[in-house]
Amino acid sequence: MFSVVTGGAGFIGSHLVDALVARGDGVLVIDNLSSGERRNLHAHLESGAVELLVADLLDDGWQDRLAGADRVYHVAADPDVRGGAASPDAMFRASVVATERVLEAVRRHGVPEIAFTSTSTVYGEARVIPTPEDYAPMEPISVYGAGKLAAEALISAWCHSFGIRAFIFRFANIVGERSNHGVSWDFIHKLRANPGVLEILGDGRQTKSYLEVHDCVDAFLFVCERAGSTVNTFNIGSEDWIDVVTIADLVVEAMGLEDVEYRFTGGDRGWIGDVPRMQLAIDRLKALGWRPSIGSRESMERAIRAQLEVT
Repeated sequence: MFSVVTGGAGFIGSHLVDALVARGDGVLVIDNLSSGERRNLHAHLESGAVELLVADLLDDGWQDRLAGADRVYHVAADPDVRGGAASPDAMFRASVVATERVLEAVRRHGVPEIAFTSTSTVYGEARVIPTPEDYAPMEPISVYGAGKLAAEALISAWCHSFGIRAFIFRFANIVGERSNHGVSWDFIHKLRANPGVLEILGDGRQTKSYLEVHDCVDAFLFVCERAGSTVNTFNIGSEDWIDVVTIADLVVEAMGLEDVEYRFTGGDRGWIGDVPRMQLAIDRLKALGWRPSIGSRESMERAIRAQLEVT
């Protein structure tokens, strides 16, 4: 099988590439390396199992490389949810414009399937928690969430219009090795700079679901090999949640620190567009035969250990 992975040098994308190589796929990664890193693919590039095309989806020249692909995994995105409030146009282009360009390349070259990494933030501040895939109304409160929801709509339209099959995955907070952003990453760097004081955005009671990246990729590929509708939309997450103060405690313990003062910036959320409470319903996944191997706390513990090894 020939797979193309946009954003394949990034956090989730590189773990997906690992899994695709392990099962024997030929893999082309398209990445502009703005947030991804070549070293995430080093072993595969050295062995020749993966080809890396350094290109921006907003530019031209990469489209013809999709010819002959069996599936495109569109993982490329701007991962800085907070940054969308400061640079909404850049976020829009990275989410919506880039997705339309990928879809056009898929259509022109007859690629039969596309898999897309969406987000729990498309639901906005859902009144139903855990939140199912058919929740409505979907009212994102961040530019990032709005861009992902618009991209989902484009994918649905292209698939129904041009005979393409899609897999859309709405992720909870995915954590683990190679992540270079997120709450635990932020805490580790703040405590490296000042081991006595930790600034916590908001009131620390923001409570969310977290899933370790290997479980995420396993669910992703499990669905792609089993779901058969024109557009297949699945939540991917754990079945529990933890709050930000608990994550701070885990980081402090893992770093072997004592008497750390927590200083809260105040308010019920950490930034513009932050959703204070999030947990996804994964009934569709379980009905298909998949469930997470670990929960939010253990996922975060593993992520913290991995991040400490490289910081």
